[in-house]
Amino acid sequence: MSNLVAIVGRPNVGKSTLFNRLVGEKMAIIDDESGVTRDRIYGKSFWNGKSFSVVDTGGFVKNTDDVFEIEIGSQVKLAIDEADVILFMVDVSTGITDLDEDVAKMLRPIKKPIILVVNKVDNFNRQLEANEFWSLGFERTYFMSSLSGSGSGELLDEIITILPEKEEEMEKDIPKLAIVGQPNVGKSSLTNALLDEERNIVTDIAGTTRDSIHSYYNKYDRELYLVDTAGIRKKSKVHEDLEFYSVLRAVRAIDEADVCILMLDAQMGIETQDMKLFRIIQKRKKGVVVVVNKWDLLEKETNTARDYEKKLRDKLRPFNDVPIVFASAIDRKRIMKVLDESIKVYNNRSQKIKTSVLNEVMLPILEKTPPPAYRGVFIKVKYITQLPLSYPAFAFYCNYPREIKTPYKNFIENQLRKEFDFTGVPIGVVFKQK
Repeated sequence: MSNLVAIVGRPNVGKSTLFNRLVGEKMAIIDDESGVTRDRIYGKSFWNGKSFSVVDTGGFVKNTDDVFEIEIGSQVKLAIDEADVILFMVDVSTGITDLDEDVAKMLRPIKKPIILVVNKVDNFNRQLEANEFWSLGFERTYFMSSLSGSGSGELLDEIITILPEKEEEMEKDIPKLAIVGQPNVGKSSLTNALLDEERNIVTDIAGTTRDSIHSYYNKYDRELYLVDTAGIRKKSKVHEDLEFYSVLRAVRAIDEADVCILMLDAQMGIETQDMKLFRIIQKRKKGVVVVVNKWDLLEKETNTARDYEKKLRDKLRPFNDVPIVFASAIDRKRIMKVLDESIKVYNNRSQKIKTSVLNEVMLPILEKTPPPAYRGVFIKVKYITQLPLSYPAFAFYCNYPREIKTPYKNFIENQLRKEFDFTGVPIGVVFKQK
């Protein structure tokens, strides 16, 4: 599975700033007030040809009565359980605090690579002061400033050096489908129904799932891998944030997949957590099929599939060009349609459109509805080509690429979807100098 790096530490040491620097985007909220990181944030980092996922956690506070801080503490521990590499962050401006000692004590028994990151080392005096952190006893200790970026290159070099080698690629070049969703929506039931075997434990207890399982499927002229974020429970924890855990697991499965089957509970509808997963899939440019499971349990007099689908698509906007399947994994209703739609989406995502065809179809549309003029000069798209990426992405070459705004970019994407079948697939549109 995809490698995962977790950033941990007490509140207000700069974890979110480091996260933003690693992923190259301002995704995490940054504030001087401790505890600002409410939701866990997930991002992707690339360095020297290697990629890994990053999870930003809230500040760890030991022996607190604050309910929110207790919740953050449980999520930090879960992130540590899942991570391949742990970045333990401290602040040189405050020196070693009791909370730093608490975090260090928690991390020392862990048999995983741990890097101590001493933050805010931005001048010579602080470089000297930072040496006291060697006393925490971590062999890999790096001094840096996450705000200015000083020392970040050395830290990234160390991260990719100690990341475990990925397992060998699956033998066949066939679709990889990841089944993701909130706990207890029926992911394991769907996998079992498709494989005709009780490969996974299925219970009514949310969170039975713990391991991602890769299953080879070759039936009814369909050949693919199923990546189910489900399996035998590794360990029992009384206080556990299952919502956080489900996203953490799903992120790793999404990274490995070509197409994601996002399962919803028909009775619950689409919730905030489902939307979070949907946006992660979209951001990772993976194909997606939405499956409304347990449809048989809904009262059909007050809920028709057409009305339900309309409400669902409204919530998925602006990217709502996705297949929606109403199914029952337990009763095995429409589970083959789930596979059929997933394979269609895989083919849509894999298609390569010839440059000649792209220009023949799209240029007349853009000439009829050109982008708004820039300082009285017409912006003209000269030609279009598909980029050599794993998902559909298109470069539009023009005279003023930086002056084409988001509304026109959305217009172009809608026209591409209208002329070519990209149902279920996020697409990329970029503008370049001719």
